[in-house]
Amino acid sequence: MDEHAVRVATPQELGRLRGVEEASEALFADIGIGPFAPSDEDHLLGATVVLVTGEPPVGFASVGIVDGAAHIWQLSVLPASGRHGRGTALVEAACGWARRRGLRSVTLTTFRDVAWNGPFYARLGFEVVDELPPGLAAIRRDEQVKGDDAFGARVAMRRILVP
Repeated sequence: MDEHAVRVATPQELGRLRGVEEASEALFADIGIGPFAPSDEDHLLGATVVLVTGEPPVGFASVGIVDGAAHIWQLSVLPASGRHGRGTALVEAACGWARRRGLRSVTLTTFRDVAWNGPFYARLGFEVVDELPPGLAAIRRDEQVKGDDAFGARVAMRRILVP
């Protein structure tokens, strides 16, 4: 199997994905970010689609719909499996999923200056959104209330999809 192959997660895999997320958050602790407050929402169970890479999964993208756009709620890859193109494959798969549904863009929120966050997404064609539509504005307000901004500048980003 292609190590970059991406597929839809099975319900049985969701529990393992929580471990992937926790392991990937350890990278933030290494640079002085965190710990993160628990989310009020479960973006794995509440996602429109959860895409995975690896067998068993070593990375995932949790995707929903916000403001009529696909929204990547969470992208996580096990540190031992990182830096091999799996994150890029997951983002591209999320964009493909959105395109097939007729959606015109993909959004997310992230740390602006963390190398594997803002700069990573910028290399993949995402741009910072200055004027936030209502759904993205609500997400950013929630992040501010939880204190995520205390760890560094966060931004909303969007990638316009070419038909």
